[in-house]
Amino acid sequence: MAKKELILLAINESSVTDLAEKALHAAGFDVAIVRDQSALDSSIQEAIPDLMIVGEKFAGRDWLTVAKEVLERFPTMPIILYANQDTTGFAKSALKAGLSGYLYPPLKMEDIVNEAQRCMMRARALGDWLRREVKRTTASLQEKAKISESERLKLEAIISNIQDGLILLDDNENILMVNQNIRETFRLENKPVTEKWIRDVIQNVDVHALLDRAKGGALKYHEIHFDDGRVFNAQYAPIPRIGNAVTMQDISYLKELDRLKSDFIHTVSHDLRSPLTAILGYMELIERTGPLNENQIDFLRRLQGSVQHITNLVNELLDLGRLEAGFDTRREPVQLENVLKYSLDVFDGQVKKKNIVLDTKIEKDLQPVRANPIRIRQMLDNLIGNAIKYTPADGKVSVKMAMEDSQVMVRIEDSGPGIPPEEQTRIFEKFYRATNRPESVEGSGLGLAIVKSIVDSHQGRVWVESKAGEGSTFVVLLPALEADGGQ
Repeated sequence: MAKKELILLAINESSVTDLAEKALHAAGFDVAIVRDQSALDSSIQEAIPDLMIVGEKFAGRDWLTVAKEVLERFPTMPIILYANQDTTGFAKSALKAGLSGYLYPPLKMEDIVNEAQRCMMRARALGDWLRREVKRTTASLQEKAKISESERLKLEAIISNIQDGLILLDDNENILMVNQNIRETFRLENKPVTEKWIRDVIQNVDVHALLDRAKGGALKYHEIHFDDGRVFNAQYAPIPRIGNAVTMQDISYLKELDRLKSDFIHTVSHDLRSPLTAILGYMELIERTGPLNENQIDFLRRLQGSVQHITNLVNELLDLGRLEAGFDTRREPVQLENVLKYSLDVFDGQVKKKNIVLDTKIEKDLQPVRANPIRIRQMLDNLIGNAIKYTPADGKVSVKMAMEDSQVMVRIEDSGPGIPPEEQTRIFEKFYRATNRPESVEGSGLGLAIVKSIVDSHQGRVWVESKAGEGSTFVVLLPALEADGGQ
């Protein structure tokens, strides 16, 4: 036999309570009647009613207070308000408070039963909907969990088998995961590394240097060297809500190719230097052997210019070779503003010829750098020479020197054609020249490569800021000499 639905009556008026009890019993409901607050609490505690009818006043309390307390404990319980008179205000208040129905005099038995059945049917429908939604949501979450687990396994398989090395770290430099490539690279074999401090697991000094450098943010380039000659390029990238990722690629073969190329260029350049010097010498002697006609003089001048261009290229290649080989070891305190004066004097004629506005701003109390003054002069000559060369007539070149924290900053800005964004990462490569350069501008494509080698050898940084058609700004940062003379 099905259990009867229980309706709780909390109404002060006995006549209304008696009428409601009779009507609801006749309709097949169980009815419980309470007269005070303690009886109401006990009744709800013993058996949760399927519906409650509350009077406008009950046990000295208003219906709204009683209804709110019940709904706080049982939010889905349908409650009907019995009011002594039909007013729009009561009806609106009941609906706003979350009550399901509203009764008022004159009462008929069928009115009470119909309202109770309507409210309970609506409550059952709401309950059914909630159960369906919970079931659907639970099934969806279970399916998503399965998908997530499947995707996690796929991700782990991909990470384990990619050729690049990968280390995932938390914010405290503890290892979350390493792939097989990293285990092979650092010969970790099957040692447990998860949740261990990376500096304890991996003793490579270049890896530690990477972690120190990365405290300032993401890193794209950092070389990691091994005693057996292997060289890796590493990147460091923060991953929101996870930690940080270190990726590594083996570039040993690229370094070897670069070394072979540099050795070849250096050898050829060195072997070319002597015959070029001899050619220039004999060309000077030609004029002393006797008078030359105008055509012969013109041809000789063109020949001298071409040979001089090749000689300059050979000298630049030899300079670059010495820088890359690490032969540039001379260091002494250098005031950049003093070196700048000599560089500007060299280009004074070109500046006047093209009517270029040269703006120079040097911050007071500029600290010295520990450097090779000859190389610093070469760096400034190349950067300023490029700025003047690419700036059109009546243009502007700006040279600024200032302190930035413990570094000396040099900014050289021109009003030339600029550099396309996709080419800016290659502008410091040997022999590379921007595709939008004017045809009238000559050059070997080695000037900026020499600048980068000089800056790198002085533990500095150089980069370009440019937009095509809006000029370029080359920025150099060099560590300032500390007060005690150390670096």
